[in-house]
Amino acid sequence: MFPKLMAEFFGTFWLVLGGCGSAVLAAGVADVGIGWLGVSFAFGLTVLTMAYAVGHISGGHFNPAVSLGLMIGGRFPASELIPYWIAQVIGAIAAAAVLYLIVSGAPGFEGVGSFATNGYGEASPEGYSLTSALVIEIVMTAFFVVVILGATSNFAPEGFAPIAIGLCLTLIHLISIPVTNTSVNPARSTGVALFADGPALAQLWLFWVAPLVGAAIGALIWQAMGDD
Repeated sequence: MFPKLMAEFFGTFWLVLGGCGSAVLAAGVADVGIGWLGVSFAFGLTVLTMAYAVGHISGGHFNPAVSLGLMIGGRFPASELIPYWIAQVIGAIAAAAVLYLIVSGAPGFEGVGSFATNGYGEASPEGYSLTSALVIEIVMTAFFVVVILGATSNFAPEGFAPIAIGLCLTLIHLISIPVTNTSVNPARSTGVALFADGPALAQLWLFWVAPLVGAAIGALIWQAMGDD
């Protein structure tokens, strides 16, 4: 069990450091910033690289919603769900702490601001409502779980699952960054919310509830199709 939890810790650490780090450090740099497109690919690349690196150890979840979806889909034992969640959240918090240390060394540092957190209303990148945030997080997470279950099924081509999953996460970010800054991952949302300024902690509940509900729906959709 310990190697699995270590893999989930480091995988989630890399996801938050790479994805949120790209948003905080590189997205808005004048003339050379990577923008939302670059951040979308950064999140996808973190999952793709770590799925190949440690997926054979832990399954490569790096996300409490994914773990729940895989459990409901019959791919993951319920007895390991809470330990995985703990490892994932701790990994996300550790990465956010490292990112905070980096950001605090910037010239004229006066605070981290929103710190790549997720939000709705005034905390949404484009001001979308709570309802919009709830819907998009549920739908995006449901499709993410369907893609994961499909790409890792016995009938899928072997060795390509991390590519499909990483590109799916990239697509999800391309769609939903303007709405919520894209969560689909409660651990990712929690890690940066602990260090951010603004309403991130007060709104964090949505970025646990919606991805977990979406993951359950995605797993049920996959089971209804009956292809495993």
